Amino acid sequence: MIIEIFLLSIGASFVQRTTGFGFGIFIMTMLPAIMSSHGEATTLSGILAMTTSLIIVIQKYRFIVWQRLLPILLTFIVVSIGAIFVLKRMEYNILNILLGITLVVVSIYFSFFSKRIKVKTTLPVQITAGTLSGLMGGFFGMQGPPAVLYFVNSEKDKEHYLAVTQTYFLVGNIMMTIARAYNGFFTTAVSMGYIYGITGVVIGNLIGAWVFRHITGSLLKYIIYAYIGISGLTFLFEASHT
Repeated sequence: MIIEIFLLSIGASFVQRTTGFGFGIFIMTMLPAIMSSHGEATTLSGILAMTTSLIIVIQKYRFIVWQRLLPILLTFIVVSIGAIFVLKRMEYNILNILLGITLVVVSIYFSFFSKRIKVKTTLPVQITAGTLSGLMGGFFGMQGPPAVLYFVNSEKDKEHYLAVTQTYFLVGNIMMTIARAYNGFFTTAVSMGYIYGITGVVIGNLIGAWVFRHITGSLLKYIIYAYIGISGLTFLFEASHT
């Protein structure tokens, strides 16, 4: 289990550092099979992802533009909390299918028409992105794609993009970790898993930072769109096996 968590943490941290999101998508493909419960797996994933984001925020904090971040972040917090309380378990599989299809369609659309897309940093656009992100975070624990699509098309370069996305995810994961701890998911097994995984997080972050420096802004966009599509296929696959 130590080796598995260590290797998964390297891969997930690498993905997060390179694309700006995707830690949970990567690690949760296998982590639930390692941990004793799904709640513990999501908690461990959350605190490891939180650490990855914290490292990046410390490195990139000078690129954060708060007036473009706060409206979407505050909207996400409010909507995600509401979504968690209204989620009905019986609808989960249908929502999974709809989410998977949506992500695949969005990734294809943005891949082909990204040059024509101009995202304005107006309050209505920020609230819309925050609402979609909050719904996806509350229903699926996957708040990344709407926020990432907004930030990658609104920020002026990849450094600003990485700074605001990681601040966004850092605050979001802190909030969700507190909620999970309140519900009893922050166990001794999670603490031990964190110890096993933290070195992998640092290694993955270092490798991802090297790759990120060699990626152009336009290439980064297409990598993000492709990974969103992969995320959608992952949701469709999980839905078909439940």
